[in-house]
Formats: sequence, C-alpha cells, structure tokens
Amino acid sequence: MTRPLLLKGGRVIDPSRGFDQAADVLIQDGKIAAVGIGIGTPDGAEVHDVRGQVVAPGLVDLHVHLREPGNEDVETIASGARAAAAGGFSAVCAMPNTDPVTDNQAAVGFIVRQSARAALARVYPIGAISVGQKGERLSEFGEMVGAGAVAVSDDGKPVASSHLMRTALEYARTFEIPVADHCEEPTLAAGGVMHEGLVAARLGLKGIPAAAEEIMVGRDVLLAGLTGGHVHLCHVSTRGSVALIRSAKEQGVRVTAEVTPHHLTLTERDCERYDTHAKMNPPLREPADVAALRQALKEGVIDCIASDHAPHAYDAKEAAFDDAPFGIVGLETAFAVAYTELVTGGFLTLPELVHRMSTAPAALFRLPGGTLRPGTGADVVVLDVTASWTVNPLVFFSKSRNTPFAGRALTGRAVLTVVGGMLVHQADAPGGS
Repeated sequence: MTRPLLLKGGRVIDPSRGFDQAADVLIQDGKIAAVGIGIGTPDGAEVHDVRGQVVAPGLVDLHVHLREPGNEDVETIASGARAAAAGGFSAVCAMPNTDPVTDNQAAVGFIVRQSARAALARVYPIGAISVGQKGERLSEFGEMVGAGAVAVSDDGKPVASSHLMRTALEYARTFEIPVADHCEEPTLAAGGVMHEGLVAARLGLKGIPAAAEEIMVGRDVLLAGLTGGHVHLCHVSTRGSVALIRSAKEQGVRVTAEVTPHHLTLTERDCERYDTHAKMNPPLREPADVAALRQALKEGVIDCIASDHAPHAYDAKEAAFDDAPFGIVGLETAFAVAYTELVTGGFLTLPELVHRMSTAPAALFRLPGGTLRPGTGADVVVLDVTASWTVNPLVFFSKSRNTPFAGRALTGRAVLTVVGGMLVHQADAPGGS
C-alpha cells in the first residue's frame, strides 16, 4: 500500500464544486480522503507543505500523439506519459494515427497495457473512426470501447465523406462516446503549409484558407444536429468556426470544442523567417482569430484547452518549410503558456483556467478526474504559479524538442503530480529551468 499523502496549506481550487480557499488535502488508499482546514496527519503520512502553491485536480488533455506503436524513436507511451506528468497532466487521450492505426480491439488493448506498465499519467486510447483511417468503412466502435477507447477520431485525416460522418455519429451514440473531428476540407487545404493571408503571400508559401476549417465545422454541426450524436471539434483555429459553434450550441446541438495553447497565443507572424516550429495544422491564424478564440474559451463556447502534442524528429523539422511535418510538442509547456498569457495577462482567472484544463475536459469525454471531491480517485496537481522559468527543450521529458516556445520566459509550473494516489512527478528546486 502507498503511504497516505498530506498536502498542507495550499490554495485548493476545485472547479467541480466551486471550491477555492486555503485548505489541506489528504490522500489515502488512492483516493481523496478529505479536503479542509486542520486535517490531522495520519501515522506514516508523507507530508508536503504547499503553502503559497495551488492544489487542483490533475490536468486532462484530450488530444495528444504518443507515436507508439510505429514511431517510438520520437515518442513512446511511457515518455509521453512522463512528459504529461511533468506538465501537470494526470490523464491524456492518445490519438489513433499510429502505425498500425489504432482501429481495433487489440490495438486499443495494447495502449491500455503500455499505459498501465508505465504507471505515470493515465493514457486513454481514442480509436479510429474508419479502418486504417482511410475514410471508407467504419471501425468496430463497440469492440474498441470494450477494450478501453473513450472516443473515436480519424485525427489528422478529416472524415471527407459526409455519409460516413453521419453514420459514425449515429453509431457512436450507441456507446455514448464523442466523435472527434479534425475539421479541414481536404480539397481546399491541399498543398497548403500555413494560413492563407498576407504573411503566406509575402513568404511565397501556399496557404490554407480559414474556410477550409469552417466548411467542415458547419457540416459537422449540421450532422450532429441531424443524428443527435456528440461531435467534438479538435483544435479550433478561426473566428468563423467560433461563430458556427456558438450558433450550434444556442440551438442545442451536441457539439463541444477544444483549442490549443499555441492557437491562443501565436499568429501567422510566427512563421516569418520560415520557422518550421511554427508549422502546424490547423495553421496559426490572424490576431483577430486569437482574440475570438480567447473570448470563446472564456464564455465556454470552446469547452477546453488541449495540447495537440505532436512530437517529430529533429531532422524532420530541420527541412524546408514546405517539406517539414506539421505539429509541435506541448505537454510540458501547455499550462505555463496558458497561465502566462491568459491568467497573468488578465484574460482568465486561475479557477477558470483550471476548469478549462481539468474539470471540463474530463466531463466532455466522461473520464474520471477533474475533481477533488472526497471519495474520488486522487488525481491531483500542485502548481507553483509564481515560478519563473525559461523553456529549454533539451530538458524536456518528451523524446522530441519541436516547440515554438524555446527560449520563452514563462510563469507557472507543476511541482507535484499525483495519479491514483501515487506521486508520479516532483519538480526539482523551484524556479529552476
């Protein structure tokens, strides 16, 4: 049995109960035993004085790529789960674009077993919508859900066929799981490497218009309305998408959406100098899009923040902009980027940020976590929101280094991460990089 763990004197923020005050948190037998003032110290307890720090439910990331099986040189389930724990995440959802694709019971079971073996952040598999992500026939949702899948998605490959998407939404209803879609109209986006706008024109690069995303957002919300299914829109990036989602929600359509820290903080200007670390899909957009995404997150039109952690080998990103792969790593910088830009920037309160990075995402995919309610599993993060540090990719726990935030000064970091009552991450001396 693990020793009881007592976190003393922190500011406890639990958005699931509207709780925000100084208190102790006692963890026993893998569960939250008590939250309150002056809790006694059980025999043999491990005590951490967390005065001046924040105790919150462990962060939850609905969109990560862990590359195993198939590309273990850039990330594994274990290295990704270790990076997640270091970033304050107690749970992440792994996208199915592995090799082979996670499109069957055995593939889902493999990820569940590798996650259990790593015993770090929890890793929940997302199964593919279509066999081989080919967009032709549906995978066996029921078997994958039985093996542990919490959602279905064809991830980076948008479901081009509206008929297949309709059928997926109907089929997923049976199992009460969301269908997560990367919204991109493939014929409009084909060959594009960044946002279609003035910067792309100046750099001589082919652009991806905002309409490529918005057409699919519009289609998906119409199909969710038709089927009553739950569509979850991945990494929303444009103000037009926000308007469509707001309208659909007002009509009672079952649509939820996520936004990444990079789309909340960076713009197409970050691609200048042909910086491939700013190449992602959907691409970084315009300042007006960033403003709309921030407002939508604050209002809950966009439900949560997800990292879209996408590791790539160093030499792959060292290619010419046209040839480099899309995507950046994000697990170890997500909280700090969001805290620095949104909370110290005066846009969100800290409880609002915790809600959007923990309680809301857990609820969306019906995952355990997102709460410090006594009796629930002890997935907890202790955050030092005064810690200043500089992003140094060389010390990442992820196997990959592809981040546009290298060298950036940030505030806020996870100092302790607890999963199921087990301490899975403890930061070194505060304030270090």
